[in-house]
Amino acid sequence: MLSTSTDLPVVSTLSGVTGLGHLGVIRVAGEEAAKFLQGQLTQDVALLGLSEARLAAFCNAKGRMQASFIVFKRSHEEILLVCSQDILAATLKRLSMFVMRAKAKLSDATADYALFGLAGSAIESIASGPYPAWAKTDFDAANVVFLYPGNGQPRALWCAPAGTPVPAGEALPLDQWQWLEVQSGIAMISQPIFEAFVPQMLNYESVGGVNFKKGCYPGQEIVARSQFRGTLKRRAYLAHTDGEPAVGQDVFHALDAEQPCGLVAACAPRPGGGFDAIVSMQTSAAADADGGRLTLGSAAGPALVLLPLPYPLLEDI
Repeated sequence: MLSTSTDLPVVSTLSGVTGLGHLGVIRVAGEEAAKFLQGQLTQDVALLGLSEARLAAFCNAKGRMQASFIVFKRSHEEILLVCSQDILAATLKRLSMFVMRAKAKLSDATADYALFGLAGSAIESIASGPYPAWAKTDFDAANVVFLYPGNGQPRALWCAPAGTPVPAGEALPLDQWQWLEVQSGIAMISQPIFEAFVPQMLNYESVGGVNFKKGCYPGQEIVARSQFRGTLKRRAYLAHTDGEPAVGQDVFHALDAEQPCGLVAACAPRPGGGFDAIVSMQTSAAADADGGRLTLGSAAGPALVLLPLPYPLLEDI
């Protein structure tokens, strides 16, 4: 039985626009751009339409995630991969190693695009109605990708050529955007958690980040085996702490003070006090988490309390 906190401060609606300077853009251009990415990512890029986006991972041969992306097409021959800036250069280098004779050119296009996060009523200023997660729509030169909600509030990624006027809306502090991102239950790969997880350890199969019907990609056999043989021993959970977590920090359970049972994958200060985090951890430890038995950093660290996930988990197959 997962423990839950009942006395956290209630957070009112957060709305506004924030610059996402911690993210970068890899451009894949050419008539075989989609075909090339189809053989590298966990998602079916070949069937990706111009009105869709996808969450996707790039894994090593052991199925460990080296990067994760928000993927969308600006045209049939131009695909953008939005990822954490701190892994972009290394990811671009690794992906480029596999291009070989494919008619696709990869480049760091971060300077060519402006990235902003839109939350709450700021979305209403450009979109006439609600859109489902991973829908994409275009407004003049801008592409807008609708993301999973955070704290029940709609969120979107706005991407447009550099110099395009910023969408209207009140300024939203970056830490509040990051808290909404944590509340969405989806953690993106950054340098501290490079190669720490297979996709299911961050629940990617439950939020549209893995397509099990597509062809091969690096690590595909291990990712599929984890799913179809029912061997998932780690999952991602939401948690709250009065401590100050860091991405990549260990989590411990009271029954084993020596060996960590989990790892912080994302975190942000909670408006009103404390921090919320996405923690990937052993399912057995999560099931026995009552009574302040989870701690941050060490067995004597601040307590972690698990919170409900905002989406259902797919059952092991």
